[in-house]
Amino acid sequence: MKNTEHKSGPPDPVTLCKSKDPAAIREILTKVGDKWSIFILLTLKMCPDYRARFTVIEKCIPGISQKMLTVTVRNLERDGLVLREIFAEIPPRVEYQLTPLGESLLDPLQNLLDWVNLNCEQVRKAQSQFDER
Repeated sequence: MKNTEHKSGPPDPVTLCKSKDPAAIREILTKVGDKWSIFILLTLKMCPDYRARFTVIEKCIPGISQKMLTVTVRNLERDGLVLREIFAEIPPRVEYQLTPLGESLLDPLQNLLDWVNLNCEQVRKAQSQFDER
């Protein structure tokens, strides 16, 4: 493992993030990197036109509550990654669709998912070895 500390101390967060606003980087990574956001975005990726009803998303993501799904899609909407459309029907129909910005996040998310699939056994093994200490 490389030692990334400089002789004069740790690197400046601006250098580490390669951004003038490392707080914004942390905030956005926290939002798009949480498990529910990733699952919602990847679920929409599998749907026709990257679009699905609330109930379809809910059924595709085991363990997510209606409240957590609502909160997460609202955050994704606020961040410009998902568009929500409400249809004036009885009962009301709500659909969510990836925006172009949300679509641009799909390849990096898929790369992360591929890495997890490729390395999950190694991670589990390391966890077991650590826990045995």
